[in-house]
Amino acid sequence: MSDIKNVLIYGASGDQGEIQLAPLLRENYTVRAALRSPNPADPRFAGIECVPADYENPASLAAASARIDAVLLNMPFIFDKAVAETYGRRVVEAAKGAGVRLIVFNTSAYVADHDIGLSAHDGRVAIEAVIRASGIAHVILRPVVFMDNTLRPWEKPSIVERGIFAYPAGPTLAISWVALSDVAEYMVKALSCPKAWNRNFIVGGPEVLTGDQVAERLSLGLGRKVIFQSITPDQFARTMSKLLTGSDCVEPESIWDRMGQFYRWYNAQPASPLAVDVLPLLEALPIQPTPFADWAKRQDWSSHTF
Repeated sequence: MSDIKNVLIYGASGDQGEIQLAPLLRENYTVRAALRSPNPADPRFAGIECVPADYENPASLAAASARIDAVLLNMPFIFDKAVAETYGRRVVEAAKGAGVRLIVFNTSAYVADHDIGLSAHDGRVAIEAVIRASGIAHVILRPVVFMDNTLRPWEKPSIVERGIFAYPAGPTLAISWVALSDVAEYMVKALSCPKAWNRNFIVGGPEVLTGDQVAERLSLGLGRKVIFQSITPDQFARTMSKLLTGSDCVEPESIWDRMGQFYRWYNAQPASPLAVDVLPLLEALPIQPTPFADWAKRQDWSSHTF
């Protein structure tokens, strides 16, 4: 066991970080949330100290890190490697200056051990390198694909209204889908498991599933038939663009194109990088991982809203 008590969390207002707040409080950590614009009236942060912090303002990061034992780092996707590395370095320098003893970094996506030529991915690789070079104890968690993606505005309406799970995965692409709530449990568990420190883990769920197998589990959640439709990454990018801009025209290097690039890379690999052996992870950070069907049964599928 460790003696970590005071925890600073970055990204607490986003869906990755917010879901980590409840287990932190459940385990009796003293929690401080680093927020760009703290709102004392926000009910999500009841019982939590909220402080202003901006990646563009290193002094704010230093102030947020004072008297902190550990940092949970959830960063937004940044499609510029140099900017991502700069922001990560500022967080780490603030933590080191304050005497922080542990950084737990949620990469929010699959990350290889090397650059793959995609800026958002390679920025994560750069942040990992900064953390490792800092001398601060660390745990790096690299979750693959989230079950919660099926609830997104570009996915849930098709599932609810048409019974079609359309995803940019080839018919045989195997994925260890993981629940965001499980990632939160791993993040919090890392605070009290020194045997996991100074290691990195690919994070997946307890099952390795093809698209058809995911559809079977969604069918159990909805109580009616759901089928899988394999779409191309380009179709995926057009769907996202249409939903969020009103146009299905995907400009090269736009955020939609860059998201599609991830799935182009996943589908092009000879062996799926998203198929995870979770045994090393569970040995280091023992939690009870959530099967996809169990997760699906807990969701509200009565409407297509997120």
